[in-house]
Amino acid sequence: MLDALTLATGVAALLLAAWCGWAAYRDQPTKDWHFIGMAVVTLLTLVQLVVGIVQLARGEKAEQGTVIFVAYLLGAFATVPAAGLMSLTERTRWGSITVAAGGVVLAVLEVRLYDIWGS
Repeated sequence: MLDALTLATGVAALLLAAWCGWAAYRDQPTKDWHFIGMAVVTLLTLVQLVVGIVQLARGEKAEQGTVIFVAYLLGAFATVPAAGLMSLTERTRWGSITVAAGGVVLAVLEVRLYDIWGS
């Protein structure tokens, strides 16, 4: 796994969480700019998913198992879009809180992916 990509994705997820947390603090729902941020973070997780699958296809192995590694990759990829969809249904500050929580969850998943790969 690429350590720089994992770090960049985790930092981007935390920045998104802080940004949406600030919006929630100001009693604002998620806005178009937040969705652009979610798209950037989702793109990073998509790149990470592709890189992880390519590395597995080349014969590299995750230290703690391939199945759990792929499951975490898929979960990381789905986290922010799921939080974004949930924020669309709740157009209050709670939508922003949902995306902020999704960003924190993604950052934790990135740490776990790093551990599973065995870097």
